[in-house]
Amino acid sequence: MNFKVKDHYYNKAKKENFLARSIYKLEEIDEKYNVISKGDIVMDMGYYPGSWIQYTCGKVGEEGKVVGIDIKEESTKLKHLKNVSIFQKDVFDVKELSELGVDSQFDVLVSDMAPNTTGIRSVDQDRSLNLVEMVFYLAPKFLKVGGNLIIKVFDSNGAQMYLKEQRTRFKEFKYLKPKSTRSVSKEFFVIGIGFKA
Repeated sequence: MNFKVKDHYYNKAKKENFLARSIYKLEEIDEKYNVISKGDIVMDMGYYPGSWIQYTCGKVGEEGKVVGIDIKEESTKLKHLKNVSIFQKDVFDVKELSELGVDSQFDVLVSDMAPNTTGIRSVDQDRSLNLVEMVFYLAPKFLKVGGNLIIKVFDSNGAQMYLKEQRTRFKEFKYLKPKSTRSVSKEFFVIGIGFKA
């Protein structure tokens, strides 16, 4: 059930040459919590179509690096970005950091991943939570101590209970529903600052 809402943010993204309206969600999160800094190495899990990469590569600058990974075919629209590497593979299959062209853990992990939705709320919530659990499970492998995390979550009782258990893994743990999120959407974002490992 994929659909595009041609609202203010959709039109703004088109006008500003961003690949998706979700750019404004990440921008608001980062402006509020200063998650991404110049020189950071950032991993974007499930990056497609790539608007978050467009934002992060500008934020980290030439000294930084952004690695995007997705099971979808590599986006040709990101090929010209010098500090970006993209991979077509399942992030959960990555065994070594060297597979992603890096030799140290990431400063920031971002995930706007969502399951293929069915329209059945309980099923979609469970599928989303499964992705969230996998990202937190992989965090010690990919995220350096002191690093930051942004992840999309579909709200549910199960998600709330699970996230409470994860709070202690970060110095700060925030929730935000960005202004550009559709009013009917059950999604929100979790921001983890200062990973404790």
